[in-house]
Amino acid sequence: MDPARPYGAGKAGSVAFDPVAFFTHPRTILRLMSWVFSMVVFSCIVNEGYINIGSERLLCVFNNNADACNYGVTMGVACFLGSIFFLILDIYFPSISSVKDRRRAVLLDLVFSGLASFLWFVGFCFLANQWQDTSPDELPLAQGSDAARATIAFCFFSILTWGYQCLQAMNRFKTISFMEDKQRLCQRALPPSL
Repeated sequence: MDPARPYGAGKAGSVAFDPVAFFTHPRTILRLMSWVFSMVVFSCIVNEGYINIGSERLLCVFNNNADACNYGVTMGVACFLGSIFFLILDIYFPSISSVKDRRRAVLLDLVFSGLASFLWFVGFCFLANQWQDTSPDELPLAQGSDAARATIAFCFFSILTWGYQCLQAMNRFKTISFMEDKQRLCQRALPPSL
């Protein structure tokens, strides 16, 4: 009887990287979508999120509230870098042989995804509220309004993608914990070999 092995650790490093299988995996597709969404959010704010009306001082299109623009840019850049980090971690995940290291990696993914989803929700509410309070008189010729609407829309889409990544990480963490417990129980149940 072959004892149960921890979640993929028995085959760690023995499987070659398959780019087609990697890029068609739902987790990778979600990470790439999150990467694009965060890029859209911060690039919209950086490119058209600030206007100057009669002076050299730049004002945020979200009700002249610089905190709204700063929050959007910060979240966009942080999740952009986080998406890249977790894509790289997903590439190297099959070669991690220690179950504890695998659990730590998945737990880090779970915490970051949950936090990112929550912060995107806060950002969506904050930016939508500031945009609602912006009067048409503050934006001559509706300058930056399309970028503001795109920012709000992609904040909402980011809530969904990061939330689903959090659910996937939770299921992955349960699988790792279950396989580790199963291995521990199977080793106790096996008679000692002579």
